[in-house]
Amino acid sequence: MFCPKTNDEGRRTLQAPVRYSADVEVVKPDEDRTIEQLNATFDTILETVANDSGHAVRSVHAKSHGILEGVLRIDAGLPPELAQGLFATAGEHKVYLRMSTNAGDILPDAVSLPRGLAMKVLDVSGERLAGAEGTTQDFVLVNGPVFQAPNTEKFLGSLKLLAKTTDRIEDVKVAASTVLRGVNKALTAVGIESPTLGSLGGAPNVDPLGETYYSVTPFRYGDHIAKFSVAPVAPALKALTGTEIDASGRPDAIRETVQSEMAGIEGVWEFRVQLCRDLERQPVEDPTVQWDEEEAPFQRVATITVRPQDSWDAERVEAVNERMRFAVWTGLAAHRPLGNINRARNAPYRHSAEFRQKFNGCPIHEPTTGC
Repeated sequence: MFCPKTNDEGRRTLQAPVRYSADVEVVKPDEDRTIEQLNATFDTILETVANDSGHAVRSVHAKSHGILEGVLRIDAGLPPELAQGLFATAGEHKVYLRMSTNAGDILPDAVSLPRGLAMKVLDVSGERLAGAEGTTQDFVLVNGPVFQAPNTEKFLGSLKLLAKTTDRIEDVKVAASTVLRGVNKALTAVGIESPTLGSLGGAPNVDPLGETYYSVTPFRYGDHIAKFSVAPVAPALKALTGTEIDASGRPDAIRETVQSEMAGIEGVWEFRVQLCRDLERQPVEDPTVQWDEEEAPFQRVATITVRPQDSWDAERVEAVNERMRFAVWTGLAAHRPLGNINRARNAPYRHSAEFRQKFNGCPIHEPTTGC
């Protein structure tokens, strides 16, 4: 049972962070079979979109809204529990950011879906995860604190539903999204949040620059276990939080909006870490459980700064959107993805990149500084 402690002044003190060990994960005997079915379902999405459009895109988060180049600055003087892995040493790293929505096909922006933010950190030293090429560290986040499914079996069911809608008529999807958005707003008004409705097209059509993003799933954090978050702190970004974009008659409204805004904004975000302090209340294997921030607060470890730029620069879009992949299993052993959802993301992410590379005839590689 969780028993918060208080100090002499009556204020709550935090429990010590949980130490990482291999036994924090519980691997089910049938996980491999589920992953095989995930691969097959992703194939359905990949092949349908590629054959319809003549170009292969990602099996999830296919549509980009902005590609940004910036700098990650790791804070100096972090306490030992936060000075772990990539964040053990203060310094600067070049980063690429990719803003997206989560469907596996390229839809008009009137179909409103949850936002995604993928970040690639360059020139990262240290022991790498098995099969992780290059010297980069990837973080993949969405604008909600919990995942839509508690385990791989439930996620497979949701993915199969998504696959069935991949080749549906766009006008139908737009109409359905409008209805779902209304239902979602009604539920939110009475205190009910529905990640499932959002994932099906009922998410608010918000400006991605003002959103806070979450890893949703847990990761090893050196000696500890953590979830990650990227939150806007620059006033110009915070002013966009919750702002909805009217995409009526504008299939690329989000991309156009971000491009217009980033031309005059210096964006600053904080990279935050939420250390696990109680495995029962902050579980590793169920990403639908939100870790209470009173018991496990997010703490800043770095900032991300993006100077004003063209967020849809053709050269950068080609280099990042077409020639790179973002995957949670690309990075350091110190940030090993944890839990069944993360374990299930390894093979499909790699499979999706290999499909894109083969279909498009475009090599996908990990960048270095200057690339």
